[in-house]
Amino acid sequence: MTGGAVEGTDRTRDRAAERAPERAALSRRRMLGFSGASLLVGAAAGAGLDRAAAQEDGGGRSAAAAPIAFHGANQAGIATPVQDRLHFAAFDVVTDDRERLVRMLKEWTAAAAAMTQGQQVGDGAIGGVAVAPPDDTGEALGLPPSRLTLTIGFGPTLFEKDGKDRFGLKGKRPAALVDLPHFPGDKLDPARSGGDIAVQACADDPQVAVHAIRNLARIGFGVVAVRWSQLGFGKTSSTTPDAQTPRNLFGFKDGTENIAGTDAGLLGRHVWASAQDGAAWMAGGSYLVARRIRMHIETWDRTSLQEQEDLIGRDKGEGAPAGLTKERDKVVLTKLKPDAHVRLAHPDSNGGARILRRGYSFTDGSDGLGRLDAGLFFIAFQRDPRKGFIPIQQSLAGDALNEYIQHVGSGIYACPPGVPKPGGHWGDTLFT
Repeated sequence: MTGGAVEGTDRTRDRAAERAPERAALSRRRMLGFSGASLLVGAAAGAGLDRAAAQEDGGGRSAAAAPIAFHGANQAGIATPVQDRLHFAAFDVVTDDRERLVRMLKEWTAAAAAMTQGQQVGDGAIGGVAVAPPDDTGEALGLPPSRLTLTIGFGPTLFEKDGKDRFGLKGKRPAALVDLPHFPGDKLDPARSGGDIAVQACADDPQVAVHAIRNLARIGFGVVAVRWSQLGFGKTSSTTPDAQTPRNLFGFKDGTENIAGTDAGLLGRHVWASAQDGAAWMAGGSYLVARRIRMHIETWDRTSLQEQEDLIGRDKGEGAPAGLTKERDKVVLTKLKPDAHVRLAHPDSNGGARILRRGYSFTDGSDGLGRLDAGLFFIAFQRDPRKGFIPIQQSLAGDALNEYIQHVGSGIYACPPGVPKPGGHWGDTLFT
């Protein structure tokens, strides 16, 4: 037994020596990669609003393909130009140890900073000790960063659950982080709702987004467990109004009136939290509301075009408001049906309330009855849900569109400010 152990140790050392040049090369590549990331951080710090590089880099890549800086005053993935794919995951914290939770958040932050720049996590998927699991799961090897962003949020149950102050955070729960009320028509599945921590991964490549969530789940083993997750495709709203407005699964343009990611005035009024709002640690953060909305596709597809347009309040081709000709013509509420979706959701119908939307379509197979399990994974960011999503959703109680949709999953999360520079971590303003 002893001789075999020594022999095995010698073989391990020999393999390690053989791999040393490869590991050195990987380390050099990582060093170069992180140097590039630092340059991106410096460039983005001045801009603040649009984190994507504004010009081509030395390799000739366009701004659309450039990595999005991780570090900054605000988290990326909120005002950032919306990517094509989503992997959203909600986690339950399974430990009562505050130090373990904070240590995990530090590890998550380092991993997120690396992955968003196209780097591997830790020592990577290859080149490490052969008898130990690699630090990276490896399915993104050879893939570009694909504008990956990772955005974290903390749910109400992280602060208090069943009357218990779990991590000494009860007194820091923001007043704006309310438990969402029950809305008419809700049929929420607890297994697809809530969660102590949520992470939104957005990228132009679904494998890159899935890889990011998978690695965070792996790092968090023993501290957190995935409660539920959702894949999304085909963005249904845009933070870049100069680009073509995307369409949802009902075939209509969605998000024409969305807040632009470059509109500092509207972002300041409706999206970014302020220290004056009552929770100083949230200054520069935002509140995320996620809703899994099932669309009754088959019923909709048997509805006449005229009725579809009346229900939405826009024409299906151009996207013009009812009675007008161009998509961006100013909505005249009186030209819309009283129960039209656009009319009831419009800021003028809700005391000026506005939200920044980043929704995605989803299809999750069938429901066992021959119908698609498909719909909209609605995501909205706002400065205060009590003045944003909640009054808008209450207004939509009379929406004629409710015949064709049903809210089946839900979550609300406080997304802290960004990590300004290396050395900080997600949630450091909360846990300090």
